[in-house]
Amino acid sequence: MKLTNIASLDPAITSSGRKGLRKASARDRTMWDEMHDDWERFAVEVQNAYEAVQLPTMQIDERAQGMPEHPVGVDRWGQTTFRVGQTFFRAMILSAYDEHCCITGLSIPALLVASHIVPWKHNERHRVNPRNGLLLSALHDKAFDRGIITIGDDMTVRISPRYNGSTERHFSESIERYEGQPIRLPDKFAPDQDLLSYHRTHIFQD
Repeated sequence: MKLTNIASLDPAITSSGRKGLRKASARDRTMWDEMHDDWERFAVEVQNAYEAVQLPTMQIDERAQGMPEHPVGVDRWGQTTFRVGQTFFRAMILSAYDEHCCITGLSIPALLVASHIVPWKHNERHRVNPRNGLLLSALHDKAFDRGIITIGDDMTVRISPRYNGSTERHFSESIERYEGQPIRLPDKFAPDQDLLSYHRTHIFQD
């Protein structure tokens, strides 16, 4: 019921005609706002909450095996913030796109990458924002990262003019064939148009 209360705050749900429950509390709304205002902190807090539940059991197991206990309240705002954030981001993007590459439809998770539209180092605010993500095959992730492909404002694939007419058969069959094709959009966390515009302006080889 708590999750259904929170669902009433989610535009992706309410815009589809579903309403959720109507008893969302002030704390529910505060949590929702905090999540969207700072995805990175939300990712770390989720990890901390998970460990708060798992840690006692882990410590019992480790004591039984003669292993040293992990300290409670480990600070995750150092180097591990990157790992926690990346893990959280990948999980959200895989779920949003139902584990299918949004360009090719490839559905082998080991070959899929949760790709950032605006690169991790370019904008801290959007590092864990799921609307800054696309699920791409490893090949198309690299092409997107290098600006060989981008996504237009009509959500179709665009190929850099520098590579149009390439005589490389594999490039033609694997990348160029998707020129003008619409990407598969998720039900939740659709790509942010402003972030896609940034990619077209600053990364795409136009």
